[in-house]
Amino acid sequence: MKLYFAPGTVAIASLITLCEADADFEPMRLNFADKQQTKPDYLAINPKGRVPALITDDGIITETAAVLTYIADTHPTANLMPTDPFQRAKMNEMISYLASTVHVNHAHKMRGHRWADQQSSFDDMTARVAQNMYECFGLIEEALANGPWILGDQFTIADAHLYIVESWLESDGVPLSKLPNVAAHFARMNQRPTVQRALKIMG
Repeated sequence: MKLYFAPGTVAIASLITLCEADADFEPMRLNFADKQQTKPDYLAINPKGRVPALITDDGIITETAAVLTYIADTHPTANLMPTDPFQRAKMNEMISYLASTVHVNHAHKMRGHRWADQQSSFDDMTARVAQNMYECFGLIEEALANGPWILGDQFTIADAHLYIVESWLESDGVPLSKLPNVAAHFARMNQRPTVQRALKIMG
């Protein structure tokens, strides 16, 4: 497999999950500063011009939820997803929330052009980022009350996804000190050898 990623992006969740699964893969780093994600070579792999993109023997997978689930499904001994239907649904609930709501609120800070054309609109969106992210993480703070992980004792792909989104909070104007459960989760993730390996690969 090959994983296309860029430092600081949500694709790091996929990189961590590959490390958690002890998968055989080749990391393919893109330089967003040089807009490599918009070049023809990469657009031939992922026409969306975003990361992650995972090249498998069966084809290419994009979108974080799909990539994370594929890695977990193809490496069952890593135990990265619950077998209980309700618990699996709760895991997917968190992943969906992170992708569809929290990530979008974060993106309003620097990618307002996706939703508007006027500078005044960009300014309004940017001004709301800290409040919106804090409100989102208020719910996540509650979800982590029975930690150490999102689903309690079992580490899952949802924790890998949450980790990279947590890493954006300080720059979004939300001090981790205001969210003790989230801060503790972030610290636990940083201590995992697989996360340290992924961060080393990320560079």
